[in-house]
Amino acid sequence: MCAASLKEYCGSDFWNESYLEREDPDLPVCLEQTVLVWIPLGFLWLSAPWNLMSLCKRSQINTKHRTKLYLCKQLVVFLLFLTAIGGLIVTLVEDFGPNSSAEKHSAVYYTNPVLFAVTWILLLLCQEGVRRKEKAVDSSSLFLFWLLLVLCDIFPFQTLIREALRLEQVRDVPRFSFFYISFGLEVIALILSALADMSPETKELVKKNPEAGAAFLSRITFNWINSMVVKGYKKPLVQEDMWELNEADSTSYISQRFNHHMQFELGKARIRFQKELKDKLLKNRGKSMEGPSQSNGLGKGVNQDVMMMEEKGKKDDENKKKKKKKEDINYPNSWLVTTIYKTFKGLLIESAFFKLLQDLLAFASPQLLKLMISFTQDKNSYAWEGYLYAVLLLVVALLQSLFLQQYFQRCFVLGMKVRTALMAAVYKKALVMSNDNRKESTVGETVNLMSADAQRFNDVTNFIHLLWSCPLQIIVSIVFLWLELGPSTLAGLLVMVLMVPINGFLATKARNFQIENMKFKDKRMKIMNEMLNGIKILKLFAWEPSFQSQVEDIRGDELKVMKKFAYLTSVSTFIFTCAPALVSLATFAVFVGVSSNNILTAEKAFTSISLFNILRFPLAMLPMLIASIVQTAVSKKRLEKFLGGDDLDSDIVRHDPSFNSAINISDGSFAWEKDSEPLLKNVSLDIKPGRLVAVVGAVGSGKSSLMSALLGEMHSTKGFINIRGSLAFVPQQAWIQNATLRDNILFGSPYEEQRFEDVLEACALGPDLKLLSAGDLTEIGEKGINLSGGQKQRVSLARAAYSQADIFLLDDPLSAVDSHVGKHLFDKVIGPKGLLQNKTRVLVTHGISFLPYVDEVVVLVNGQVSEVGSYQSLRASKGAFSEFLDTYAKEQSNQSHSKEDNYQTITDLEIIAERDDTQADSPPEDAVSITLKRENSIRRSQRGTGSSFRLRKDSTLKPTEDVGETKKGQRLIEKETMETGQVKFSVYLQYLRAMGWGYTFWIFFIYFIQNVAFIGQNLWLSDWTNDAADYYNITYPSHKRDTRVGVFGALGLAQGILVFIGTLLLANASVNASRILHSRLLNNILRVPMLFFDTTPIGRVVNRFAKDIFTVDEAIPQSFRSWILCLLGVLGTLFVICLATPFFTIIIIPLAVIYFFVQRFYVATSRQLRRLDSVSRSPIYSHFGETVSGLSVIRAYKHQERFLKHNEVTIDENLKSVYPWIVSNRWLAIRLEFLGNLVVFFAALFAVISRNSLDSGLVGLSISYALNVTQTLNWLVRMTSELETNIVAVERVSEYSLLENEAPWVTELRPSEKWPEAGRLQFVDYKVRYRPELDLVLKGISCDIGSSEKIGIVGRTGAGKSSLTNCLFRIIEAADGHILIDDVDISKIGLHDLRNRLTIIPQDPVLFSGTLRMNLDPFDKFSNEELWRVLELSHLKDYVAGLKEGLKHEVAEGGENLSVGQRQLLCLARALLRKSRILILDEATAAVDLETDDLIQNTIRKEFSHCTVLTIAHRLHSIMDSSRVMVLDAGQIVEFDSPINLMQKRGHFYSMAKDAGITAESLTAL
Repeated sequence: MCAASLKEYCGSDFWNESYLEREDPDLPVCLEQTVLVWIPLGFLWLSAPWNLMSLCKRSQINTKHRTKLYLCKQLVVFLLFLTAIGGLIVTLVEDFGPNSSAEKHSAVYYTNPVLFAVTWILLLLCQEGVRRKEKAVDSSSLFLFWLLLVLCDIFPFQTLIREALRLEQVRDVPRFSFFYISFGLEVIALILSALADMSPETKELVKKNPEAGAAFLSRITFNWINSMVVKGYKKPLVQEDMWELNEADSTSYISQRFNHHMQFELGKARIRFQKELKDKLLKNRGKSMEGPSQSNGLGKGVNQDVMMMEEKGKKDDENKKKKKKKEDINYPNSWLVTTIYKTFKGLLIESAFFKLLQDLLAFASPQLLKLMISFTQDKNSYAWEGYLYAVLLLVVALLQSLFLQQYFQRCFVLGMKVRTALMAAVYKKALVMSNDNRKESTVGETVNLMSADAQRFNDVTNFIHLLWSCPLQIIVSIVFLWLELGPSTLAGLLVMVLMVPINGFLATKARNFQIENMKFKDKRMKIMNEMLNGIKILKLFAWEPSFQSQVEDIRGDELKVMKKFAYLTSVSTFIFTCAPALVSLATFAVFVGVSSNNILTAEKAFTSISLFNILRFPLAMLPMLIASIVQTAVSKKRLEKFLGGDDLDSDIVRHDPSFNSAINISDGSFAWEKDSEPLLKNVSLDIKPGRLVAVVGAVGSGKSSLMSALLGEMHSTKGFINIRGSLAFVPQQAWIQNATLRDNILFGSPYEEQRFEDVLEACALGPDLKLLSAGDLTEIGEKGINLSGGQKQRVSLARAAYSQADIFLLDDPLSAVDSHVGKHLFDKVIGPKGLLQNKTRVLVTHGISFLPYVDEVVVLVNGQVSEVGSYQSLRASKGAFSEFLDTYAKEQSNQSHSKEDNYQTITDLEIIAERDDTQADSPPEDAVSITLKRENSIRRSQRGTGSSFRLRKDSTLKPTEDVGETKKGQRLIEKETMETGQVKFSVYLQYLRAMGWGYTFWIFFIYFIQNVAFIGQNLWLSDWTNDAADYYNITYPSHKRDTRVGVFGALGLAQGILVFIGTLLLANASVNASRILHSRLLNNILRVPMLFFDTTPIGRVVNRFAKDIFTVDEAIPQSFRSWILCLLGVLGTLFVICLATPFFTIIIIPLAVIYFFVQRFYVATSRQLRRLDSVSRSPIYSHFGETVSGLSVIRAYKHQERFLKHNEVTIDENLKSVYPWIVSNRWLAIRLEFLGNLVVFFAALFAVISRNSLDSGLVGLSISYALNVTQTLNWLVRMTSELETNIVAVERVSEYSLLENEAPWVTELRPSEKWPEAGRLQFVDYKVRYRPELDLVLKGISCDIGSSEKIGIVGRTGAGKSSLTNCLFRIIEAADGHILIDDVDISKIGLHDLRNRLTIIPQDPVLFSGTLRMNLDPFDKFSNEELWRVLELSHLKDYVAGLKEGLKHEVAEGGENLSVGQRQLLCLARALLRKSRILILDEATAAVDLETDDLIQNTIRKEFSHCTVLTIAHRLHSIMDSSRVMVLDAGQIVEFDSPINLMQKRGHFYSMAKDAGITAESLTAL
């Protein structure tokens, strides 16, 4: 019916079989005139509205100017319009003209030209629409239209030519010429539509981001990234080479959209949550009248009576509540996933669409393969069929590649965006988080949310579509397999399904091993960390061997677990390799065995095998995907809890300008948590503008809490606070950012030179700046690492002074600085004549000396204001304040008598309560967590106040030495070398050597044999399928069948076993390599001179032991194995294809060359992008950590917005290298898949060409192999690149195992057992320098110290006192001269012999985690009695005996669980245990209280009376009873005599003594 009407419409046959059944087929003219015209035009008409939309928008008309390209496009279409009109005119003339024939033309000759003419007009409009579109450079739909049109016109193109050649004349000249003119124009239009049409604005944009100007073709092949890939190949990329991000990929854009959806979803979830809570409350109320016991995280919306009920019920069910809380989810839940979906649904839907297309196309290849095989079997079929199939295979494969890459691109970008959105959300939340929430998670945990949990979401979203795509693929392949083999498919499927639980079981086992392994790793890293931190002690005491063996033991255990893990992996590899063979074996055996009629043909066998190959992927992926979704569910909970928590109440502090006081608290009570007891009770304060108010009180009376309340960080239970004006805040613990000193002070304000100079001057930072290498532009390390405590505090004060706020809250800023500096700061900044004299200042202080100068004093007692008034009036009133003064004054007078220091007056002395949080070197935390911690420490400090006060002098001098040195010598810390470029081949050899050559050879050999078995199995299969032709219509002999199945199975099994053996060997070899590389590294690091540790940050060394060793242990063997398997797989495939079609060898060479270049370009770029990614990732986390620890400061200054912006910029910097990395992977994949597709095409093509000499089995084999090659090629490049990235670890490890060592530990020349007997010391013209390029530190020292003399060594900072001890222990080697001990030159003997015979009590007591016993005697040389004896002598016996475990008591890392005094006494015990004749005492400046100090001094006098004692003194008192005193100055001895003689000489020593307040009289009194 339809055909008939079409026949009438065209005037010729629409379809006839005879057209195709000949050597040179053709399509009927009618088909060409109808269907082939309608397809492209239909496509255009459907897609036109999309392009015409921008014409309707009445925005800025014609803003984009008309480019030459645009005009050309329009001209071509106009010419085409003319040809269409021309065609119509010809028909009209022929039909109705003067010489028209009676027979009229059929309808098609009228409709087609009209159709075309209308279409061309539409097209002119479409192109104008595209021009007006924002940021559009071309239109993909128009390009596809031209492409379709040209493809469809190829058929009439050849029909007309063939007809003309057959008739040897052109029948219809005008139409013939019109057709070819329009065809030419269409080809031109196609070329033009593939070019990008860029306006000048876009051209500017393209310089920064080429993607903006990429045309459709460039977008689908990722050609636009070429320039970066080439650049990366020529030289290693750096951050400056990265392009700008697209608007839609930038952090601010993503986070804005995410927040918009999140607010809505979270709001809904909160309402749900509160409804649930209410329901529970009502239920509970029904059950019991005691009152409900719900969690208290109630949102703000719950009404008051419910809250009252809460209060009542709380007391009764304290215990119940605790149990309940664990089970209840006490936060709004299940909103995160919907938020993510709503934010990114566009991307999700697009990627799903591409995935669906790709999945369906994947099943076309096996069907085409089937047709191809039947074509080679049927020798009568026409050759063109074969060519058609070959071309179709290519087209299907190309489309599949394009869709797949678009899908991956979208998925990875989606993953990236989800990670970005979550990171930005976590950061934003952290800025407004309430304190209840902050208490629940530490800084580390919050940083983890940002790094680990966001990354998990990223990884899952990359593959989220597999959730539906895997089942789909499985179902479709089973359907196709059923069609091929019928029910026997089930046998193969059963084998596959059985694999899943086995794999699951193996995976859980493996995970347990992993966990065990992590334990060992952590333990090993903990010891390594301590060793490296205390390396100097190890060297001084010659303890390296003991620690080395400890680490080696743990490493041994770790390697045992690793071996187990590797064996387990090899079992699962065995199963995985056998799987395909087993599956096909089961299926084919059942198929052939079920009935003798079933004959295995080539079509059936190879179609099924390629279907099974498709099946393998989803079956392997599903369990992995499910596991990672489970992990992500945990992350989801954590993120929801964090992001769903309550925000800080912004309405605690009011800002009402009508009040006339600057700060007003009316009857306020404040608590840290919603329902805890208020810490500050009934506080009323009224501070007038411009006054200086001091807040004083004993420890724990609530001074810092008052500050926090004023900042709005506490919950107000009643009353309110009003603050008029802006705030500046100086916390007790200075918070310093990792930025330049200037940025730290400016803190986002504009730089004004004069004001800046004034602030520096006032804050006494001038002299410090001179010492810093780059003045105020010096970069300050994380947590202010290169500033002393006092400097940090002054920078923090300077920040406030610069900020020009109205109200200054100063939380004890003067405690961390020396008293004379404190005085300066008070005079110049805080006091009545300071910089801030007209501002309102609230100063928390312990320094009594400042109180007379303040306008008002507020006295706090137990969280209540007890008195307010001026200094004089309060003294007179004899209340709490005068008590406070008396206590402090008494303390001060006691101390000042017992230790006459250089402070004469009491008022100048600054006393601070000894508390954990004021130590200058502890890392800064924010005020809140400190106050929370302090609540606990207050209880401790109330036990006895006698020893809880101590003198504090700021150690501003210490850092200055290093800084000065930086200028003289080179930089102290060298920059870490980042490897660039290709890894040298020698590194691979080094790894192989570590594995062992024997192992290496056998591994390669066995893997090779396995590959041979694999090929053999498939050749056997292709031979088997040829039986089908031999036994056509005869019953298939069963013995033949059994042989076939048997050999096939045997070869499959052989493969599995070979892989198993190979993997086992590789496991042993890699464990071997790990052991060798690690012990080499450890051995060497312990023998490296001390200098190395002074110039290398510990983190760098730890990294070698952690990250790099981890890579060597786990990543390298993995990628090494995959690489071998991939390489052999590719070679095997090429071999089989060449075997089937020898022609193919010609193609291999050019393909290999292209492949090589693509791979080299990619690896160079990708490797560098990965490095940039990890380099730019760490600033995100460190900035976040910094923000969290400085929250109260940021909030006080109201700088949240600025920090949010900064965070966005930091994340963007990271995305700039992540995005190109994603694209570069796609760039590679699409190029390699094109190559793979060409392999398929040529394999098919040559099969068609030489089909007469081939059997169908081989064709099937070579093509099904070729279909697999694309994936393997892709993997091979990935693996090569991964192996190259990972092998760098070997390079880095070996770099540290080749460092230069110090002198040998033991030499031939060994001193006698009893040496040194007398303990005589001689320095002979001794000179030393720290590094070859620096100046001498000791400039020729000569002296003679007799047996058992007591020598004191004094000198100003940097005079060379410590260098002297370093020389005795040969921590630094002599530049010239000798040191003799009992006439033995110490430079001739081994280091351990020397160091074991000397004893030092070091300046800072270093302890290692382990038992007390191990800390005293790591080699187990001494008996318990001896240990108890020294403990008694060092006054620790009672303490240790009181411990539950006694000597087995575990010391925490760094001795955290002992007080500083106890640590110092333990070091004394160490020295007593060694009983050597020479003792060096590097006097402790660390905070040892007076008692401990006396104990140590007395013990030393008594126990070491017969020894030679050298004391390096920092306080002159301690050496006044020495036999002689050596005064050093600038590396030379200036005076050396008894103290009394020196005092009379009135030289250096005398002036130092005078400074310290020691007079000749006091000396004689001694």
